[in-house]
Amino acid sequence: MKRGGARKSAASGYRRLSTSRDRLTLDFRAWQDWLCVTVKETGLYITRADNKIWLTLLMAAVSGILHWYHITTLFENNSHFSHLSTLEREMVFRTEMGLYYSYFKTIIEAPSFSEGLLRIMNDNITEYPLVINTLKRFNLYPEVVLAFWYRMYTGMMNVIGISTKSCWIVNRGEGVSPVESCEGLGDPASFYVAVIFLLNGLLVSVFFIYGTYLSGSRFGGLLTVACYFFNHGESTRVMWTPPLRESFSYPFLVVQMLLLTYILRAPNVSRRSLIALSIVNALFMLPWQFAQFVLLTQMASVFGIYILGFMESCKLQMILYAHMASLGACFFLMFGNSMLLTSFYASSLVVSWGILELGPKYLEKYRKDIPLWVVKGFAWVFGTIVLKWLMCLILGISDDAHISNLLKAKLIGYKDFDTSMYTCALEFDFMEKETPVRYMKTLLLPVVFVIFLVISLKTYQYVLSNLCNEEYMERQEDHIIRGEIVYHTLQLLIFAVLAILVMRLKLFLTPHMCIMASLVCSKQLFGWVFRKVQPGTLVVAILAMMAFEGIANVQKEWSIVGEFSNLPQEELLTWIKANTKEDAVFAGAMPTMASVKLSTLRPIVNHPHYEDAGLRARTKIVYSIYSRKPAKEVKRELLRLGINYYILEDSWCLRRTKPGCSMPEIWDIEDPANAGKIPLCKMLSKDSRPFFRTVFDNGIFKVLEVSRE
Repeated sequence: MKRGGARKSAASGYRRLSTSRDRLTLDFRAWQDWLCVTVKETGLYITRADNKIWLTLLMAAVSGILHWYHITTLFENNSHFSHLSTLEREMVFRTEMGLYYSYFKTIIEAPSFSEGLLRIMNDNITEYPLVINTLKRFNLYPEVVLAFWYRMYTGMMNVIGISTKSCWIVNRGEGVSPVESCEGLGDPASFYVAVIFLLNGLLVSVFFIYGTYLSGSRFGGLLTVACYFFNHGESTRVMWTPPLRESFSYPFLVVQMLLLTYILRAPNVSRRSLIALSIVNALFMLPWQFAQFVLLTQMASVFGIYILGFMESCKLQMILYAHMASLGACFFLMFGNSMLLTSFYASSLVVSWGILELGPKYLEKYRKDIPLWVVKGFAWVFGTIVLKWLMCLILGISDDAHISNLLKAKLIGYKDFDTSMYTCALEFDFMEKETPVRYMKTLLLPVVFVIFLVISLKTYQYVLSNLCNEEYMERQEDHIIRGEIVYHTLQLLIFAVLAILVMRLKLFLTPHMCIMASLVCSKQLFGWVFRKVQPGTLVVAILAMMAFEGIANVQKEWSIVGEFSNLPQEELLTWIKANTKEDAVFAGAMPTMASVKLSTLRPIVNHPHYEDAGLRARTKIVYSIYSRKPAKEVKRELLRLGINYYILEDSWCLRRTKPGCSMPEIWDIEDPANAGKIPLCKMLSKDSRPFFRTVFDNGIFKVLEVSRE
């Protein structure tokens, strides 16, 4: 009986094991089928022209490696970064770059990752004496992720026993003390920039895939990458300023636009593609406070192709839900950052949804003889502006008021202190006249202009035919032109307007022009040309003409050779660390304050992140030392902020980028009562007494003690 029971038990166990194996086999086969479908769908992102996906991926990888090598070499050539000391490397990160990097430094130097995270979430150094959540205010998720990776990397290498950096003494010449310089991923600054350059190397790989998919030919991807290299100086500044938010964020925008292109082209939108769009959307928004304005332009372009009849309302609705989901996720991850809810972008999503839901009931009913696309377009613009204004009014938020004022300054000449701080900076000026000339020399502008004309003509034909004979258009199997191409054209127009108004924004325009250049290979647009000329022949001919100026531009970048040195600032930071208390509070020019916080860890009252209304008010008080106000009044306001030391720079007192842009002239707008008097900074540079006391002066930087005596 026992033996029989044992055999019975063994048999049942065997059956259970067989059933379990069958289940595992079925699960594995189901997973295998899902993987095959996913790979097949992913292939659609890459190319629709042929099945040689691996060749496309290989070419994309080579493009990315070349760009990674290019920007890494340019950065090293410009600053000799690998041979700088720790302090010098921190000084390379000027202005807001130093501010962002300081939080990476805080996390990696804390006893644990969690403690470092708590420190930046309860920071009382950045805006003394306030305690702020810098992760909420400054879009610091890139620094958090990089700090986590750095701690993991160095920890693992230490356990294994592998050295992560090598150090040596660098002799800097006569009269200057030698410094220790370390090279390798174990050095925090080297690790930080290495990850940024790797991400932006991958960016160009995505550009190749993007151009290939949009045009339907690998020649299109090749043309996109070549245009990007030939116009590199107009396309990016990552090789000069790695820690800026755009260095982390822009690569995800390109991926997001590629996904959106796929969704617009696909007849049936899958849930996976919408989830991917939402995730990449969030990855684009989290690192950069300006991302919401870029996504506003995207929604304007997408809504534009909807009202022109290039996209169904159900597809637009799905895209809106994906955007709303990513906005909600970012709002949660940014600890309820109010600028997201009160943004034009958030308002545009709500208004777009409202038009889709209520439009058929109200807009079509009361439009009378006005074309429906005009009514919907006006409703979208007016509704977005009004809803944004109401949200700001209800929540009492004015953090992004400077953006509206900046547009007013560009369009109608509006002036105030905060707006002038932007418009007097060269990067916020109108596009320089030399930029279109440089586009012309590399043939980027002529090529894109021809493409733009062809698309505009075909779009006009489609819209006109649609208005005249809707039944005829419904019988067509293919539109005269696809919606995703019209979307890219509208996006190009918006980027062009923004770049003309603000020179800095050409960093969106130029890469988008490179993507548009790939459409030279589009059979839909230029099929009539390809009946006579092979696409490859045409692309080679265009590249040959572009290469004359393009290669010269690349060689010009490579010819930039220098070595970073800023001895006056190094003297200042060294003096601060040696001669002031750890809780001494500093104020001064925004770029210098970022360096003071990063390298000395002293509390500061102002910094370069100018997007907060409260911080703008603080900076205005700090900069009153460059006004014409009485010294007694200025000192009283500085003491109210708890300032112990003020770093005065003569260059800020005298610098004038253009007429009306010296600090005293900017203050004349705000304080006309004192106009015509001698600027306070000029008097203090000669003699700081009796209201201040000079405790350090090296000819460039003067440290004034702000005492209560």
